[in-house]
Amino acid sequence: MSRRLDPKAVVSIVYVAAMFMAAMDATIVNVALRTISGDLGVAPAAAGSINIGYLVSLAVVIPVAGWLGDRWGTKRVFLLALGAFTAASALCGTAGSISELTLYRVLQGAGGGLLTPVGMAMLFRTFPPQERAKVSRTLVLPIAVAPALGPIVSGLLVDALSWRWIFYINLPIGAFALLFGLLYLREHAEPGAGRLDWAGFLLSAPGFALAVYALSEGAAHGWGSPVIVGAVAAGLLLLAALVFVELRVAQPMLNLRLLGDRLFRTMGLVSVCSAAGLLGMLYVFPLMYQEARQASALETGLTTFPEALGLMLASQLVPWSYQRFGPRRLVCAALLGAIVVFAALALSGQDSNPWGLRALMFGIGVTLGHAVGAVQVASFANVPPPSMGRASTLFTVQNRLGSALGVAVLAAVLSALGPAASGAAEAGPADLTAYRIALFGAAAFLLIGLSFALTIRDADAAATMRKRAPSRPADDAVPAAGK
Repeated sequence: MSRRLDPKAVVSIVYVAAMFMAAMDATIVNVALRTISGDLGVAPAAAGSINIGYLVSLAVVIPVAGWLGDRWGTKRVFLLALGAFTAASALCGTAGSISELTLYRVLQGAGGGLLTPVGMAMLFRTFPPQERAKVSRTLVLPIAVAPALGPIVSGLLVDALSWRWIFYINLPIGAFALLFGLLYLREHAEPGAGRLDWAGFLLSAPGFALAVYALSEGAAHGWGSPVIVGAVAAGLLLLAALVFVELRVAQPMLNLRLLGDRLFRTMGLVSVCSAAGLLGMLYVFPLMYQEARQASALETGLTTFPEALGLMLASQLVPWSYQRFGPRRLVCAALLGAIVVFAALALSGQDSNPWGLRALMFGIGVTLGHAVGAVQVASFANVPPPSMGRASTLFTVQNRLGSALGVAVLAAVLSALGPAASGAAEAGPADLTAYRIALFGAAAFLLIGLSFALTIRDADAAATMRKRAPSRPADDAVPAAGK
């Protein structure tokens, strides 16, 4: 029966279901932290450990994901990761203490860290380069809708049932994806995967863990704190050693030589900056909105949700716009549009029309949706199938660090710029200066990304674009550009 199912449809269904669950989990917990801390009898600050454990666990396992998928098979590793994530979600719902919940979140993070790069490798091995623009329609659900739904679903479940249901909601999704994948996914392993690069793993695991911990906790503990300074110093030292080692190993765990491809390198830099700007904005704006309007978490989530709708619309347009304009013009125009919208958002205030703010969030989704979609299509244009697992791992590592960097930098801006950042209650109109500066900082990340995007060459991404028949001499430039 499995042969009657299109392999492309199978991979798309399993990938979307699994990544929807994992992506929603990344934001669904934040709204419930205060309720969880009260129920488990700890201070709200202590409840933050359940997110830190999750993020650090992600950072540890992501670098090894590509090798695991190549060596043991993408189907096997993906489904094991999916099973671990789903089982850990069930355990999180049964936790009776903050230490138990933190442990189960670490297990959940380990499963989630493997899902993204292994799933992306499956997806891009299944779809040839010229069809990957259409894949953006598949990617949009987990990438856009799930994180935006997280705070809304969390608020509803916490109010109507219990915080434990924010974890139990993963069970039916995970069970479906696991069963469907077991029945219909095809296995793929790379014969030349080789042995595990132990030196790379032993350097990357603590290096990325310390870097993510420092970026996540720097604003809370203070960037001058001995713990944070030590984590930054040790993390940077280990990561520098990792680069030195990986460039000299025959079969590295993180294949940094892939950065020698101009298109993959440039798109990676654009992706890092876009992730930093978008995630930083999604961190700052809800705080600004709540400060300005004393809005509830649910109301804030509903205000930011149009960003996901804009991303969904962009995903439907990218297959056409990518072919019509090419990656360089499309990414540059999209980033420039997003910068303008970020600036408008930063200039908003207490008297701004809520529907105007929702329209701006929708505009962010449309613009950055085009940029993210085009980057994902073009990034892997010149990556051969045997290298797809390592390439998707490297791409995911860059994105995670970009996201963490954006939130860390903007959180530092908020913590450094006065009472609005500290959350101190004051009479009279709220001081939104710190939030506005932070949002301009998010726009600055996009501006840096735009400077990289200006160096994109469409000819490098020729494999992802439909070829035109050379019917006239003027058309000779098209095939020539693909050389």
